[in-house]
Amino acid sequence: MHTTSRRALLTATLAAAAAGACSGPTNSSPAPAAPARRTSTASSDGPSAAPSRPTTEPGRDHERDRRRIDELIGRMTLDQKIGQLFVMRVYGHSATRPDPADVAANRKEIGVDNAAELIAKYHVGGVMYIGWAHNIRDPHQVAALSNGIQKAALATSVPVPVLLSTDQEYGTVARVGAPATLFPGAMALGAGGSAADARTAARTAGAELAALGIRQDYAPIADVNVDPANPVIGVRSFGADPKAVARMVAAQVEGYQSAGVAATAKHFPGHGDTSVDSHVGLPRITHSRKEWERLDAPPFRAAIEAGIDSIMTAHLLFPALDPADDPATLSRPILTGVLREELGYDGVVVTDSLGMQGVREKYGDDRVPVLALKAGVDQLLNPPSLSLAFEGVRKAVRAGEISEDRIDRSLRRVLELKARRGLFDDPYTSDRAVNRTVGTREHRATADRIAERTTTLITNRGGLLPLSPRRHRDLLVVGVDAAAPSGTGGPPTSVLARALSGLGFRTEALTTGTAGSPGPSPERIEAAVAAARERDAVIVTTYDIASGSAQRTLVARLVATGVPVVHLALRNPYDIARLNGRDTAPGASLAAYCWTDVELRAAARVIAGRTAPRGKLPVAVRHADDPSRVLYPIGHGLTY
Repeated sequence: MHTTSRRALLTATLAAAAAGACSGPTNSSPAPAAPARRTSTASSDGPSAAPSRPTTEPGRDHERDRRRIDELIGRMTLDQKIGQLFVMRVYGHSATRPDPADVAANRKEIGVDNAAELIAKYHVGGVMYIGWAHNIRDPHQVAALSNGIQKAALATSVPVPVLLSTDQEYGTVARVGAPATLFPGAMALGAGGSAADARTAARTAGAELAALGIRQDYAPIADVNVDPANPVIGVRSFGADPKAVARMVAAQVEGYQSAGVAATAKHFPGHGDTSVDSHVGLPRITHSRKEWERLDAPPFRAAIEAGIDSIMTAHLLFPALDPADDPATLSRPILTGVLREELGYDGVVVTDSLGMQGVREKYGDDRVPVLALKAGVDQLLNPPSLSLAFEGVRKAVRAGEISEDRIDRSLRRVLELKARRGLFDDPYTSDRAVNRTVGTREHRATADRIAERTTTLITNRGGLLPLSPRRHRDLLVVGVDAAAPSGTGGPPTSVLARALSGLGFRTEALTTGTAGSPGPSPERIEAAVAAARERDAVIVTTYDIASGSAQRTLVARLVATGVPVVHLALRNPYDIARLNGRDTAPGASLAAYCWTDVELRAAARVIAGRTAPRGKLPVAVRHADDPSRVLYPIGHGLTY
């Protein structure tokens, strides 16, 4: 997007927010200008004072926790202290007996065979579960892995439980899939507009994560998605209105942490207005300081006021907050100056993955963790080379660049988080906890009820929807099939077709290819058109339609058949902006915000009229060729 267009878009978004535009009820007041809690403004190498912070678990014996933590810190060697600040990946489904291929991967990348050896060698304070590291097969396996890791940690000379974590945002990012319950993602919840639903989803999800032994979740997203072309946030955000996002973030913090799981607001100071993915490059945020205060800061202020346990940094440049050419993860003015001293946050600060390109462009992998600690970070997440990162920190301490008191201060924050989440009392889980909590019928029903309130009806020409099995008995479900998130029922077209079949329709699913490919081939488009002519109506799915996309051609050809066409955007709700012409406009258009089963089942019920559409756009849909023109504003949503 051109700079002038981005500035016009930002101005329009701020104006809408100032006017009180909201994706849901507007009876909540904005986050306060400054939280009541303040942290010490001592330098990063100052005295190792214990942070003063209220617990989110009333009834804890804080004096006992303090004595326990003091005793542990007093017994630790420097290496053990440093290790507690690292959160690392490790390959394998078992803490001691991973598959041979995972042993080989561990040896190559970390120099150990398994998770138990990782803990013994590097004393890591956290382990992050990842699908591609083969940590997640089924709930009972994950629970056994968690127990194996804790057993290894508690067998060391200074026994400290491990903080197990994962990226479980729901929606497009869900590391733990079915049979665990999958909830709607952030933008879907933003469309629902209910803080109560957001809180319930997080509380229920947190209970399932805790039953698996996972006690830190890298959620919720606190970024305000200003740029429709944002390549990394998008539907992971609750929306474009900072007040509405702040309300949902606070609700999710309360939900997760009431279930015993540390929530993590990300990505500070805000990743919602960027055209660069920090996984592959270094974004630059051009907001002024005033714009940051109005747009990016409110969700983080709300998270802090809600007592959030951890905040994740962003690998991006933010010149208005720090003119130095360093990403926020390595910026003392941003992390210590703004986050700790101005916003009053005194909890754990965790980096985004240190393997991402956005934080590796300027410094070596041995220097990045050192600079992050000097900036104010407490947890160092997933360095590409743990040996280089660990040795870099150790050398910095021995050379006096970082004092041991500074290490102790971060160590204390990490240990206090572990105590607050009950890990010192009972770090283990059980098969019984899994059976009575993970993926229960009650939890799945809760997810379905919440999803029913999120599907957004954007257009409905001539009252095409709802479809009726009497008038539209035979349906074709056609379109792009995105790779299904972990453990879902299969390709979206097939899941949607099965759901509609269960509602009394005769359906056929016809895929036109996978998301991210050049688009439907001419041959696939012809096959879709031929199949559509024999049907009473067509449901066509799209996934992030770009300029000149063959997906647009597919929709236009289907519309030209004269058969009623219902469009369902599987991801970003902006797709309708590319289908706004006379030759491409479908009879009706809906947004599901994701393609997991729970969202697709909800969309099917809306299409069939079993439930009325209640979702409201949490972002504005702007004209594809002129972002200063709004086609559908925040809060738009039809019903019947």
